Amino acid sequence: MMLVIVVENAPPRLRGRLALWLLEIRAGVYVGKVSRRVREMLWENVEKGIEDGNAIIAWSTNTESGFDFITFGANRRTPVEMEGVKLVSFLPVESYNDDKSPVS
Repeated sequence: MMLVIVVENAPPRLRGRLALWLLEIRAGVYVGKVSRRVREMLWENVEKGIEDGNAIIAWSTNTESGFDFITFGANRRTPVEMEGVKLVSFLPVESYNDDKSPVS
């Protein structure tokens, strides 16, 4: 299955690990064709190693849109599901402080 991982502010060791399995087509943008098992292993590595950064993973699947995705870490873009379709919502600028952490 086709897979895309995008990381921001990721430590070099995580970027190196991703580059072992996927092709880095731009800084922090990785693509490849891997099995579900490898996808899950890679995402576990991202969650454990991202530190203060953030990441998103998108993969091809049998859904209405043809893909699915999940995110990890603080970001203004947040996934929301509406009528069975996953979309992206933007948090208001006011709800974000200087270090990009969501304000409760």
